[in-house]
Amino acid sequence: MSLDSRITPARGDLAASALRGKVDAKSFVDGETQGIAIGRTALRAGPSATSGMASEVLLGETVTVYERRDGWAWVQCALDRYVGYVREDALAEPTKPTHRVIATSTPLLPAPDVKRPALDLLPMNAQVRVAGHEGRFARTASRGFVFADHLVALDDRQKDWVAIAERFLGAPYIWGGKTYEGLDCSGLVQTALQTAGIACPRDSDMQERDCNEDLFPPKIVAELDTENGDICIVGAGVVAVKAVIPSIIEPRVRLSFRLVVESRRRLFGANA
Repeated sequence: MSLDSRITPARGDLAASALRGKVDAKSFVDGETQGIAIGRTALRAGPSATSGMASEVLLGETVTVYERRDGWAWVQCALDRYVGYVREDALAEPTKPTHRVIATSTPLLPAPDVKRPALDLLPMNAQVRVAGHEGRFARTASRGFVFADHLVALDDRQKDWVAIAERFLGAPYIWGGKTYEGLDCSGLVQTALQTAGIACPRDSDMQERDCNEDLFPPKIVAELDTENGDICIVGAGVVAVKAVIPSIIEPRVRLSFRLVVESRRRLFGANA
C-alpha cells in the first residue's frame, strides 16, 4: 500500500523514526515538538517563499520538526498530519492554550487599548493562553491583548458549523489558505468543522473519503454559478468545487452556501 506523501514525513534523505521499515530513507529522526508563535504561517511545499502554499498553520498549533536548515523547518502538523516547510522564526516552545479565536479574525494589541497599533492579526481557531483580563480585553500569557468577546474556551463546541462557514462570505480565494485573509474550499470546510470540535482532514479528496455522510450528504445537488464566481460545496467532500476552481480567475470570489441547506437540515432538523 502506497503512503500519501501529503501526510507522510518521508524524503529520500530523511524520514520520521516511526516510518522505519516502511519507507526507504538515508536517516531517521524522532523530531521535536514546537508551537506556532505567530497568527498564521504558510506551510509550503518546499523550503522557499516562492514554493506553493499547501496549507496554513495557526498560532498555538503544534508541529513535529524533523529538520531545520537555512531558516526553514520541515514539519508535520499535529492538527491534520499535513507535511511541509514553515519559516523557522515562526516556531517557539509550545504553550498550553486555554482559549481560541471564534471571530473571523481579531487584532493582537500591545495594550488593552483599541487605538494601539496591532502586533498581529489572529485568525479564527488561533489558540492563546489567557493569563488574565483587563476590562474588555484578555491578556495572553505570551504577548499582547485580545478582545475577550472574540475568544471561546478551548473545549467550546459551536452547534452550527454551517453558520460559521457563512461568516466567510466575501473572503478571497487563495490556494492552501484557511483564514479570512484567503482560503480554499477544503480549508473553509476544515476551519468551520474545527469550531464544532469535528476532526476533518485538510484536502477535499480526504474529506470525501473520511468525513461522515451526516456532514456531507452525498445526494446534494447544487447549482454551480461559475459565471458569477460562486463556489458551491456539493455532496461528500466538495468534489464539484475542485472542478470549478480552475475556471475562476477573479482575485475575489463569493462563497455560496446553497450547498449546506440539506446538511443543516440533517444536523439541526427540518426547520433549520
